[in-house]
Amino acid sequence: MERENQTGGRNFLLLGFTEDADLQPFFFGLLLSMYLVTITGNLLIIMAIISDLRLHRPLYFFLSNLSLADIGFTSTTIPKTLLNIHTQSKLIPFPGCLTQIFFFIVFGCLDNLILTVMAYDRFVAICHPLHYVVIMNSCFCVMLALGSWLISVMSSLSETLTVLRLSFCTNMEIPLFFCDLPQVLKLACSDTLVNTIVIYSITIVIAGFPFSGILLSYSRIFSTILRISSAKGKYKAFSTCGSHLLVVLLFYSNGLGVYLSSAATSSSRMSIIASLMYTVVTPMLNPFIYSLRNKDMQKALGKLLRKTMQLGEGTPAGPL
Repeated sequence: MERENQTGGRNFLLLGFTEDADLQPFFFGLLLSMYLVTITGNLLIIMAIISDLRLHRPLYFFLSNLSLADIGFTSTTIPKTLLNIHTQSKLIPFPGCLTQIFFFIVFGCLDNLILTVMAYDRFVAICHPLHYVVIMNSCFCVMLALGSWLISVMSSLSETLTVLRLSFCTNMEIPLFFCDLPQVLKLACSDTLVNTIVIYSITIVIAGFPFSGILLSYSRIFSTILRISSAKGKYKAFSTCGSHLLVVLLFYSNGLGVYLSSAATSSSRMSIIASLMYTVVTPMLNPFIYSLRNKDMQKALGKLLRKTMQLGEGTPAGPL
């Protein structure tokens, strides 16, 4: 089989959703709608947190970082997919594919780490409420957020740069709508042992340890909640972490679905559905989960929307 180095201007083919030209407008409209909802919802969350002083608390600081990560995560794949559908092209050059892999891993890792930090925040709030302000001070919260960004970038660099050492065969077809690192490695003609070791090592550190931390945090949280005597107290305690727990379940179940479908079945349709759920549906639902289940967020969003409408009508916003 012919081998060529990846730096020679080779292009990958993103097979996308379907070969049927009649269905292309449907998928374009669907993806565009979901993308706009995702961007709008997460931007509203960020703007509401910035504009409302009552939300200048650790939980919402981390939530704004999560929304920013979701915007980046979706923007890494969907705009290119929409462009390919619009131009009826499946090509993505190697540098573009490598860039997509890099940012996909960055924001995926960041999502994971921010969810872990938010679990720790809920653990301190419920299990050590009297020490919450001291432990979760602003300096510590900024360090946790910056550390999550730095670890995500370094982890992604480690995984992405190892692709540069590979040579690829003449078959450059990726059976997804974006460049997924495991799928790209399957196209390599050269030995991918180093890449596999790096991926598994980073996955254990970036996914395994944080997930264990989340499980440990919630085991302590549930243990504390069960010791609360009143039903009202239990409900109030659980409501403070219910939204986060739902987002965690959604993120990990869809992420697990992507890699199980890739490993357990050769059906590209199942892999595409799982990838779509992971890359688009989850970031789209996160703002709804936090806004619908959080009264403070609802009030902040309401104020932000009223202020925006008043400014649009040209009337003074006044005190809200």
